[in-house]
Amino acid sequence: MRPELFNVFDISFPAYFVLLITGFTFATVIAIVHARKIGQNPDVIVDLALACLLLGVIGGRVFHVLFDGYFWDYVHLCTDPSKVDWPVSKAVCASERYRGVWDGLKGVCHPAERMCFRWAEFWAGGLVYYGGLVFAILGGIVLLKRDRFDPWKAADLSAPGVALGLAFGRIGCLLAGCCFGTPSTGPLALFFPHHSPASEAQAKAKLLGSVSLPALSVHPTQVVESLASLAVAAFCLLWVHGRKRYDGEVFLWFLGLYGLARFGLEFLRADDRGSAGGLSTSQVISLLLMGAAVLVHRRRLPRPVL
Repeated sequence: MRPELFNVFDISFPAYFVLLITGFTFATVIAIVHARKIGQNPDVIVDLALACLLLGVIGGRVFHVLFDGYFWDYVHLCTDPSKVDWPVSKAVCASERYRGVWDGLKGVCHPAERMCFRWAEFWAGGLVYYGGLVFAILGGIVLLKRDRFDPWKAADLSAPGVALGLAFGRIGCLLAGCCFGTPSTGPLALFFPHHSPASEAQAKAKLLGSVSLPALSVHPTQVVESLASLAVAAFCLLWVHGRKRYDGEVFLWFLGLYGLARFGLEFLRADDRGSAGGLSTSQVISLLLMGAAVLVHRRRLPRPVL
């Protein structure tokens, strides 16, 4: 883990946010290069990328607050901090990181003061990828319609870069310690230190005696998703792009393949993500996106001439 990637002039640069911006930069460059190849205005892509970055962060944060299981914690942080429990030791509660109030009766730490805008601190982590994707798609359509740029063409230009950007983002998750997997004793299992998100979750689930202990080894879900995203980016860029039969096909392949990979990986994740009908929120969204990709593909696929 390395939550803080580096520090310049006492300004902290969180690993997750730095990798997120790195992925965004690569995604934008790839889209611009392909826009020029097909004779489209790259300035539209730059405008689209900046708008999608802003909307993606907003959407990712909104979905995190609403669907990751922390909604009432954010409410209570503003209304009654004593109802928010941090499962850390007394020493850690008093540390610079938490600066909380120790509850000896319950054996947990509470925030020392109200934090009404904690829900908006996206730079500290807590972004749901699908929330960012939904907001970016909706906002992108509006922007492209205004610029009279075919949304399906723009989607095809963006798809490989978005997948590549996600690969960088998941490495940011690895460094931040979030999006961790279920316990595993396999040869590729990862170990996270004490007081990491994995350690805190396992202590809360009574798998560990204390958050002061290193976490049990877990499935390397962040690494697997990063590799899966790289594979999706390569397939869309090197195979589908040159063989597409209609505008939008590259993007639909991206949605379908990523949705399939994400649906399977969710069974190996152990972090709080919200649930619905026995599935995680992300699995439900994955199923919806895969279904939508198949339906739209069938509608847009050119009919054979008889």
